[in-house]
Amino acid sequence: QVQLVESGGGLTQPGGSLRLSCAASGSIFSVNAMGWYRQAPGEERELVAVIISGWITKYADSVKGRFTISKDNAENTVNLQMNSLKPEDTAVYYCNIKTYEGTRLVEYWGQGTQVTVSS
Repeated sequence: QVQLVESGGGLTQPGGSLRLSCAASGSIFSVNAMGWYRQAPGEERELVAVIISGWITKYADSVKGRFTISKDNAENTVNLQMNSLKPEDTAVYYCNIKTYEGTRLVEYWGQGTQVTVSS
């Protein structure tokens, strides 16, 4: 089992910045990917940013140039620096990890943290 503990988030004004962190612990043997998804009310959960194989980064088009994902491999921690936030970034943000357990690729989710961008 893997546990994900998220921190950060909160309320900020448009144009502001927030930083999310997620620490993974437990039986982690081989991480395939670690990243962040978000879900706004009435919307489907969507990918925000992910680091694959420790160094390949992918971003949603809507956050490119504003958000930066980083990972501390030694600590199994992933961070999301969010700058120039917009009201449409308001959502619950979920940390996600995909890890190999033997030959199976298993994914785990954090409990979610609220990000609200409003004036």
